[in-house]
Amino acid sequence: MITGSIVAIVTPMHEDGSLDLPSLRNLVDFHVREGTDAIVIVGTTGESPTVDVEEHCELIRVTVDHAAGRIPVIAGTGANSTSEAIELTGFAKKAGADMALSVVPYYNKPTQEGLYRHFRAIAEKVDLPLILYNVPGRTVADLANETALRLAQVPGIVGIKDATADLGRGSELLKGLALAGKRDFAVYSGEDITALPLMMMGAHGVISVTANVAPALMAKMCAAALAGDLAGARACNDRLLGLHRKLFVEANPIPVKWALAEMGYIENELRLPLLPLSPQHHDTVRAALRDAGCLG
Repeated sequence: MITGSIVAIVTPMHEDGSLDLPSLRNLVDFHVREGTDAIVIVGTTGESPTVDVEEHCELIRVTVDHAAGRIPVIAGTGANSTSEAIELTGFAKKAGADMALSVVPYYNKPTQEGLYRHFRAIAEKVDLPLILYNVPGRTVADLANETALRLAQVPGIVGIKDATADLGRGSELLKGLALAGKRDFAVYSGEDITALPLMMMGAHGVISVTANVAPALMAKMCAAALAGDLAGARACNDRLLGLHRKLFVEANPIPVKWALAEMGYIENELRLPLLPLSPQHHDTVRAALRDAGCLG
């Protein structure tokens, strides 16, 4: 099981919209140096909706190759087509990814039984540990706890990224897993603001946007929380709170890409329909970066 601070890494791009792979490699090195526990490549923060299939695969391949075993790589392989999700997951396995992260199918609005069969089909077709990703604010479809508990019994499905920001649901899921004898099923917060409380209730870590800009502090916070050091974890989280909020003043990954550009790591470039961070938010995000020690 991977635990701790897992960064949902951005996809650096050039002004013409092409992938900036040298900057991606530099970001991987940055996270290895700073103690991040794992990398998710081509997730929501990686602008998965606007990269084509060839680029998607290239991002996975480059990240796995450059990580070279120094840090686990979790490949985003979700799709609203089950066959496409299976294909991407199969590529991730061949590329050497450690795990796959598969989002709830969006737009189709499947039933709970449809969601169960979708994820089960991926797990049955590809022998790669699979993490479910429930983010109803983006997908509309919502993976119910009851369905997640069913899927936890499927061989190869090893965890869930819970981006509901609902601590009640998170605690009920953790209780249900314990009662089902599935304490080895990983639960990750998918919202930085709920990471600490969810870990204190038994979750195993966070798949984080904030870790893009404050990897060492996020890793320290998670390590303290998982060790039961509430005072230490709270001290770290207090410094990170501004980022947890201000990196979402506009849709992710707009603010975090601006922040990384401000720190000198990437160009501030996104693909339409996303636009760079609105100027009225620059000082707000810059202040949060300074509070967390990310800027001098």
